[in-house]
Amino acid sequence: MNANVLISPAALSAMLNTEAAVVVDTRDAANYAEAHIPGAVNIHEIFTYLATSTPEGLNALHDTFANAFGKAGLSGKETAVIYEQSMETGFGQSCRGYVLLRFLGYPRDKIKVLHGGFAAWRAAGLPSSTEVPHPAPVAFPENAGARDILVDLAAMKIAVADKRIVKLDVRDVDEWIAESSSPYGKDFCPRKGRIPGSVWIEWYRMMKPTPTGKMFKSPSEILAECATVGISRDTPVIVFCFKGARASNTFVALEEAGIRNVRLYFGSWNEWSRDPSLPIEEGLPYRM
Repeated sequence: MNANVLISPAALSAMLNTEAAVVVDTRDAANYAEAHIPGAVNIHEIFTYLATSTPEGLNALHDTFANAFGKAGLSGKETAVIYEQSMETGFGQSCRGYVLLRFLGYPRDKIKVLHGGFAAWRAAGLPSSTEVPHPAPVAFPENAGARDILVDLAAMKIAVADKRIVKLDVRDVDEWIAESSSPYGKDFCPRKGRIPGSVWIEWYRMMKPTPTGKMFKSPSEILAECATVGISRDTPVIVFCFKGARASNTFVALEEAGIRNVRLYFGSWNEWSRDPSLPIEEGLPYRM
């Protein structure tokens, strides 16, 4: 796997002894309190924050996480390493942290995702801690031109009408076939269905089992999955799910596999389904 984003537990352990790094735990407070990577700060809001892609929504997203990451000690000089419990149990929340940092303009070569999460860290026999660090807050670096990674609602409307762009839905199967509106409950959103013209690869398909839990497939395996819906390395892709976490997991997989033009519709189904003026496809995506 391309080591540009993903980092192994052994490599992270070595990094912590040789360079400035801030480790961010995205799990809930209870799991963090039970044990975490020594020195890790807890920012569970990386997973829970629901965003809209209006200008006001994106500004709020920017301000919320620039503040949170600044309080965690990220000034632009440190490598940020994001982790969750394991790659499939956190719905991609570590990768959501990666996407947020990219959106905020943090130096791309200084953002890593712990491959396999805390489960892989423990399986490697590496130490854990219950001590809560108190980093000195710093000014998070500003980069106003970094927002192109995300697609807003206006751009998504245009993309729906553009057949050259693949709209990749990676939600769970019950959401794709319009039996459920979200992972939070079948009727959490007012409508069930699909964004018109979208194709589907369930996010789990980008990973496979290993002795220490699910890990991303190899680039060639990911490209093979993508080929089933017409995606090649040169295909423009917009990936989405319900709120951008599972889509972030897929975003990382696609980038690691060498797909050159990947963006993420962060508002995803949570935003699209709540506007009754927007078209959706309902019912089963095939005929019985």
